[in-house]
Amino acid sequence: MEQSTGKSQRKTCFRPKGAPNSEDKEENATPNIYSFDQGEQFGILMEKERLLLEHSGTMNVTNFTSEPSVLIKYKSFTEKMLISFPLGVITLLTTLLNCAVIVAICTTKKLHQPANYLICSLAVTDFLVAILVMPLSIIYITMETWSLGYIICEAWLSLDMTCCTCSILHLCVIALDRYWAITNAIEYAQKRTAKRAAIMIMTVWAISVLISMPPLFWRHSYSTNNLTQCTIEHDHILYTVYSTFGAFYIPLTLILILYYRIYHAAKTLYQKRGSSRHLSNRSNDSQNSTAHCRLTQTFCVSDFSMSDPTMEFDKLNATIRVPPFVAEMDETSEKNQISSSRERKAARILGLILGAFVICWLPFFIKELLVGLRFVDPSAEISDFLTWLGYVNSLINPLLYTSFNEDFKFAFKKLVRCK
Repeated sequence: MEQSTGKSQRKTCFRPKGAPNSEDKEENATPNIYSFDQGEQFGILMEKERLLLEHSGTMNVTNFTSEPSVLIKYKSFTEKMLISFPLGVITLLTTLLNCAVIVAICTTKKLHQPANYLICSLAVTDFLVAILVMPLSIIYITMETWSLGYIICEAWLSLDMTCCTCSILHLCVIALDRYWAITNAIEYAQKRTAKRAAIMIMTVWAISVLISMPPLFWRHSYSTNNLTQCTIEHDHILYTVYSTFGAFYIPLTLILILYYRIYHAAKTLYQKRGSSRHLSNRSNDSQNSTAHCRLTQTFCVSDFSMSDPTMEFDKLNATIRVPPFVAEMDETSEKNQISSSRERKAARILGLILGAFVICWLPFFIKELLVGLRFVDPSAEISDFLTWLGYVNSLINPLLYTSFNEDFKFAFKKLVRCK
């Protein structure tokens, strides 16, 4: 603006002498020159803002004119409120649900089992995501610029990577624990101790720290003055590959393999017991059962994994009443139906667990890998959406890993009734 005015003044002071009416023409020409320069600089400023938006994904409103600035702020405020409210609800629900799981396990003696300690540690990790990571993300999205300083930015990014990675790895060790429990029941029942669970939890946290820590060695080299953006840099391709595979792709592959084998192992057990077991006087023929069956009109489905808190098909201590007057053919048919029903239920539970995990995290890590390899450059809105889709997994975990267990349901009812 100032350069444009100066330019018009120089043209007025040093215009050539001419006819008497040349001054009037020159004066009339001056506003046109001024208007052209103003429009040109306005266009330059708009182009700079466009380039800034494409580079950083955020809009910093510049006071080049009053009316466009007010319009942008008004629209942006409305959109931010529409976004921040559901994100706040997700954060609150994630906090409450994971807190309920932690309290239920700590206050219910029946839930003091090694498998439940893994569930409790998962809930603690997701709780940390809800109280340390999600709120700052909402503030960042709402304000569209980072105003909390360099130290908080570094802490937030590190906690985000560590806690989310730890949550994913917890799902991996839970699957591993279940696999050992169902395929090597008798031997693993002796090894399934609180000490072993603690070692698994510490290993998960150690791996998570090793994955999230390397950026701390090079992020400090960037300028800390006037910090307006707080994002994960993708300028180290090797680290991007290392972190994405260590935090997601390798655990995902392991989880898929383990749950595939768990399902087939459970299916085989159901089929064998459905075809070979008879009434209670023959129930002791089972080699996998770790507890005796009642000598009544029942048969054991199994009970080698009664400490597993989430999988109904792992809770094999259930008994099915058989009327004494039913013929043997009808009995066999009934057992086959029971076996088939349990297989479908096992498949449904596994499908929910795996489906939720893949839907929540796979899009985010595909994006991270493609960005690190310079294949795509998504907008800030897409990046925020995929990030929060991953955060939602911390809300789903306490629902999936506890809602299929009667002991957890009873503990939750006690918490609601404050008994």
